[in-house]
Amino acid sequence: MSVQVFIDGAFYGKEEAKISVWDHGFLYGDGVFEGIRVYGGRIFRLEQHLRRMYDSARIIQLDTGYKTDEMTRIMIDCCRRNEIVDGYIRAVISRGKGDLGLNPRKCKKPTVVIIADKIQLYSPEAYEKGMKIIISATRKNAPESLNPRIKSLNYLNNILAKIEANDAGAQEAVMLNSDGYVTECTSENIFVYQHGVLRTPPAHVGILEGITRGVVLEIARDLGIPTQEALLNTHDLFVADECFVTGTGAEMLPVVEVNGRRVGTGKPGDMCRRLLAAFRDRTRMEGTPVYNVSPLEAPIAKGT
Repeated sequence: MSVQVFIDGAFYGKEEAKISVWDHGFLYGDGVFEGIRVYGGRIFRLEQHLRRMYDSARIIQLDTGYKTDEMTRIMIDCCRRNEIVDGYIRAVISRGKGDLGLNPRKCKKPTVVIIADKIQLYSPEAYEKGMKIIISATRKNAPESLNPRIKSLNYLNNILAKIEANDAGAQEAVMLNSDGYVTECTSENIFVYQHGVLRTPPAHVGILEGITRGVVLEIARDLGIPTQEALLNTHDLFVADECFVTGTGAEMLPVVEVNGRRVGTGKPGDMCRRLLAAFRDRTRMEGTPVYNVSPLEAPIAKGT
């Protein structure tokens, strides 16, 4: 069965799912999005993802056209139609169709797209053996130029750094800000563990405050592991006992090499393994049910 995609009130097969070439999300990257995981038939941390998406939309003065409870129903409906038990939801809200000019006021109605499908960003081997990353020469956009707390459709800054990683034969790239402090990777937050303390860059250096990042900090505190949101530079990456990245798609992934320098023993460390096990336990216990629930039974979308 073809993947069923929600677009503006109706469902379409993957091959028929289309938006206008005059859509300002396509023309200018004017819009916001969220990536959300589904584990065991439950949407993990849905409320937090929706809050971030609606906050992002509010900052750019974009009316989503749907209340949060309606958006929840659409996502559940989308998962059901695609029989998603373990998978990924991509929600995209663009400014909508306008003209070839930049003015967002020419866009009368937003475009809302919801996709529910499988995802695998990294191989199982990467979780067992760890991955190699580089430090990108591409600096992170300055927060005063583009607010990193907006999860927008404009990802060219990150893509340029990802190209550097690809060209270097690495899986990811760390991006520094204009002051030389570590911010995040192209699509994940980053952590280091040294001298018994787990540290990750604070929001003000220019990061997207990841949902998975927050969950890992929660778990670490529950386990009694000291945590800090602290300024980090390349020195901290090079001398760390352990390093790992976090993201909705990636979950938690150990880093064993930075710019050709071995991290710790050069193998995934015990702390990362411990946190990953606890994270997976949490994803099995928490979440908004997709199946066998009553409050959200009636789908609001049209389509077959």
